[in-house]
Formats: sequence, C-alpha cells, structure tokens
Amino acid sequence: MNNNKKIAVLFADVCGSTSLFDQLGDVIARHLITDCIREMTDEVECFEGMLIQTIGDEIMCAFPSAAAAVRAACAIQKRITAKRFENGMNLDVRIGCHYGAVVSEGGDFFGDTVNVAARIASIAKAGKILTSKDLVDALPEELLCKVNPIMSRELRGKQEEMTIFVVDWSEAGDRTNISFAPALLNPQITLRLTYGANVYALHKDKKALTAGRDDHCDILVRSSFASRQHARFELRSGKFYIIDQSTNGSYIRPMQGDVIHISNQEMILQNSGCISLGQTFSDSPSMFIIYSVCT
Repeated sequence: MNNNKKIAVLFADVCGSTSLFDQLGDVIARHLITDCIREMTDEVECFEGMLIQTIGDEIMCAFPSAAAAVRAACAIQKRITAKRFENGMNLDVRIGCHYGAVVSEGGDFFGDTVNVAARIASIAKAGKILTSKDLVDALPEELLCKVNPIMSRELRGKQEEMTIFVVDWSEAGDRTNISFAPALLNPQITLRLTYGANVYALHKDKKALTAGRDDHCDILVRSSFASRQHARFELRSGKFYIIDQSTNGSYIRPMQGDVIHISNQEMILQNSGCISLGQTFSDSPSMFIIYSVCT
C-alpha cells in the first residue's frame, strides 16, 4: 500500500471495557479483551486486511478496498455476537470505517482518512458499524443494500458536516428497518430569523450567526437589555441551536408551548416562534426575533 493510495481504514473497539475491569478485575478483564481482539483480528486477515496497531481495547486495520472493509466489519460483528467468552461472557464491539488516501510510514498509516475513521468509530454504539459517504461511494453495487444514511454529523476537525451511514450486518431474514429523521439528512433545511425588516438565514453554507448590541454582530439589536454579544445561532448535527452568552438571558416562546428562559445555556429551536433578548415578553420588548425552521 503506497502513500496517497486510497484504502479503507477500520477501527473496532470493545465496548464497556472500563466496567469489565471494575467488575472482573485486571487479570480476567485483560484476558477477555485480548481474546476478543484475537477473534476480530482473525476476521480482518480473512478479508485481506492488515492489523496496523492495537491500542488498549481497540484495533486499527487497513483494507485494500471499501468492499473488503465492509465484509470484514460484518464478519466481526457476527463472530463477536455469537461468541461466548470466558465464564459465558458476552462482549460487544463498535466499528467505524472511512475510505481515502493515507500516508504510510514505518508500517503505520497517518492522515485525514485515519482521523475520520477513528472519529466515526467513537460515535458508533455497541453492535453497530458506521461509515462515511466516501466509503459508500466506493462500494460495489451488491453491497449498497447493506448501508443506510442515519445522520448528518459534524466531526471534530472537519468544517463540513458528514453524512454517516450504518451498515446492516444481520442476515436478510433478521433485519430491522432503520428509521431516521429526514431533517438530519436534508441539506436544504434552513433556520429563518426575522428581526424588523431584515431576514437572516442559517443553513449548511452559513452555520453560525451572532446577535447582540455590538456593531459586529450579524443581527444588530438596539436594546439596552441585550448584551453586546448576546447569543449565537448555530447549525450542528442537523439541528439549530440558540446559545445564550448574555447577562440577562434570552426568552424563547415557541409557537406551541410556554416561554422558556435560558441564561448561559443552549436550546434547540424547532418549528417556529419568537425570541426576546434580555427582557421578558411581559416587559413589552420593542422587537422580537421571529424564527422558523423550514425546508
């Protein structure tokens, strides 16, 4: 595998290892984890994979193709799920993988592809395989039926949200239909903010707006109750947030529901409503920020 050649990088780790050490002691827990890693490594080798390193309860592997990585990930989950470890123990693993160019040095791999694969693995739940659109795009047609998009997620170090896919490793007769919120995957979802005669929009190309008295704020609020940098509006992981960072707090009145006061806190904005910066609605603020989430 040469530098800059595209490969699939897979991370798999044993879930709940900390509690294993607490409950069973160091010797037994270490033996269980070592046994589990051995089982996973056997499957990696069966699909032309290479074990790059073992990090505690986690393995990092490389595969020559996206298809090989997916087949190995499915085989690992099936094997670990069916395995009865010492004293009849069941263990779970979580897997994340990504496809792209890497830098090879001294038998190890480095670069963005490795970092993304590790971060995808970190958000996977026990018994799950998560992967990226880059890997899905590199799969042969016969494996596309195994993947479904489940979320749009910001990963640390990445400026753009990534669409994350789950891989169905179960047998055909044992599959569970996967449901997800369409809004998480809709790139056109927008938070519209209206203040006076001005309309502002938050979306995938504009993920943050500021509001306050300061002239540098996107939404300039001329009120002595508002702080200079009163609040931020952000798009994160397919959801819109208001983050209060003010002295007097922010008051949010959803179209349906009671008024909510936040102070140095954040709140998800859904559907529509209005926001008052620094004073309650009963104090008759001169102007509201009207918000609506639309597609």
